[in-house]
Amino acid sequence: MNTIGGYFLNKKDDTISYVKSALNLVEEMNIEDNTGAATTYINCATAYKAFGKAEDSIPLFERAKEIYEKNLSPEDYRFGGLFNNMALALVDLKRFNEADELYKKALQVVGNIKNNEPEQAITHLNMATAAESQYGIEEAHNIIENHLKKAMELLDIGRERTDGNYAFVCEKCAPSFGYYGYFYYENELSERARRIYEGS
Repeated sequence: MNTIGGYFLNKKDDTISYVKSALNLVEEMNIEDNTGAATTYINCATAYKAFGKAEDSIPLFERAKEIYEKNLSPEDYRFGGLFNNMALALVDLKRFNEADELYKKALQVVGNIKNNEPEQAITHLNMATAAESQYGIEEAHNIIENHLKKAMELLDIGRERTDGNYAFVCEKCAPSFGYYGYFYYENELSERARRIYEGS
């Protein structure tokens, strides 16, 4: 038996079970139309996407979007997370034009929030990955380079920051730069995260 494969299969089964329980609870509590339910829908949709069920995630993202549009300002930061996560699922489904529109909307939302450059950087890295998925790494080279450079500029704005969120984003983004051959910058981001975590 493949223990690692079995472990992840069990994790998938457990997660899908939790998702269904959460969705049933929202229905039982009759709170399908409030923003708390929308957060549940997004979390459940993200779980579906993570375990290869992107098709099942889209209706949940759409439902969350409807609730947010009824209850929140279009500039609310929560739209940024919704658009980014939904776009990731759309890329998995090769619905690239729809994903690109959502990434651009995410950039608009997070760009209006002070000191939110790290989140903008993450979106640009997501867009680089989407371009590779759509066109292939060679054909998408210029698009990818453009998004990588924008992400670097945004991350460098906060290079003197010492907060945990910035450290987390640096740590999260570093492997993406390494994947595309930016090894020096990958190490630089890892070092920034290390310094913050160690308080040095």
